[in-house]
Amino acid sequence: MHLEIEPKILYFGSPVVLISTMNADGTPNLAPMSSAWWLNRSCMLGLSSRSQTALNLIREGECVLNMPSIDLIPAIESLTLVTGRNPVPESKAARGYQFEPDKFGKSKLTPLPSQDVKAPRVQQCPVHLEAKLIKVHPFEEPSSLVALEVHIEKIHVNQNLTMKDHPNYIDPSKWNPMIMNFCEYFGLSEQLSNSRLAPVFGPGATK
Repeated sequence: MHLEIEPKILYFGSPVVLISTMNADGTPNLAPMSSAWWLNRSCMLGLSSRSQTALNLIREGECVLNMPSIDLIPAIESLTLVTGRNPVPESKAARGYQFEPDKFGKSKLTPLPSQDVKAPRVQQCPVHLEAKLIKVHPFEEPSSLVALEVHIEKIHVNQNLTMKDHPNYIDPSKWNPMIMNFCEYFGLSEQLSNSRLAPVFGPGATK
């Protein structure tokens, strides 16, 4: 039997993304989020317009989407309930957020220079996506939520994740991304079966 329920969130398993941006004073900001989805070389990011990440991204027009694997859960957790906004917005303060100016130091993650954007990449993340802002879409008005449309300019992937004979393709059997499932951390299980989509979009597929 199905029940009609009213959950607070609808996170039916979304990848965790560690977004790096530049603050107005030239220091880097780092924030985990899990409301992101991709189409081709574009990505839509769901954020509060009051967050430091959204303010930075809208002002600077660029960011890096760093994709953590499950071994980085402690680093991601250290960035939970902290913000680069000072003073902390009342809505976040009420939920226990605290100001943290040095996100890289707090998480013990290492910044790497990017190629096309000013924001640094995160060395420990196996996937880095340098991105430029395309458009800001108001979302669920009236609210502070926005959907930030970005275009992926550069893709950096740890070579250990690529297919042996196809270096432009990630081997999904080697990649275990961090998943946020109703505000809890999960990884992926083993492959369950083959998909007919793999030959269509994988190596050897016609463009």
